[in-house]
Amino acid sequence: MQRVFHHYELYGEQGGISTTITLPDGFDTARDRCHMAILMHGFLSNKRANPLYSISKALAREGIASIRFDFNAHGRSGGKFVNMTVSNEISDALAVVDYVLSLPYVSSISFVGHSQGGVVAGMLAGRLERDAARRPCCLVLLAPAAVLKDDALAGKCMLSRYDADNPPEYVKVMMHKLGRPFILEAQKLPIYETSMLYSGPVCLIHGKKDKIVPYSYSERYNEVFPDSTLELLEGEGHFMNGRLKDIVRLTVDFINKNGGLGC
Repeated sequence: MQRVFHHYELYGEQGGISTTITLPDGFDTARDRCHMAILMHGFLSNKRANPLYSISKALAREGIASIRFDFNAHGRSGGKFVNMTVSNEISDALAVVDYVLSLPYVSSISFVGHSQGGVVAGMLAGRLERDAARRPCCLVLLAPAAVLKDDALAGKCMLSRYDADNPPEYVKVMMHKLGRPFILEAQKLPIYETSMLYSGPVCLIHGKKDKIVPYSYSERYNEVFPDSTLELLEGEGHFMNGRLKDIVRLTVDFINKNGGLGC
């Protein structure tokens, strides 16, 4: 069962957040309770894209609910791209966490993040480590884009280049305006330092042919998390559409083991 909210049920710093909740078949929200995975997409992506779309369907078949949402300035959510930062994406994700935990049928939560959404998921999990009411049961990071900090320090984003010491008001990236606030924040972002505070189980999945985020960034995550496993996939790139079935299986099995039965 899929419910799409075209009107906004919740809001972030830049406006309304568009969400899609996917429930297991036959699930009764008035009677039943289940685990819910919160799925976070990457830079320039949206909640309708794979691998998160396929993960949501597979989770439902295992009796696990999920919520996908568009970060600010992406998809159907409000906001201007030039104002988007990792910090206000974390704020969006926290608003979704609070919304999900207000739903009477949700028993526990986990996070799944792809690319920049993986950075957000990891940092938010670290921030919530001591918040028992909101701490996720487990965390799945798909090609987490910790490279965004090094790229900002080097003055580049995809094919665009700029002066890292004096970034312009915005940089054009794939027909979007990446704002100076994003760049300046990214240069100092404590990605690993914050994420490593999370002590729960973490599954890292990364393609060995990822040309956008080298898998060495997941290797470093695997070193700093206290309880993590790393799955390196031969032949897989950043967008994870080559071995999608394997990625979905690894994600769903991990959530089933560490979150789906409660934590």
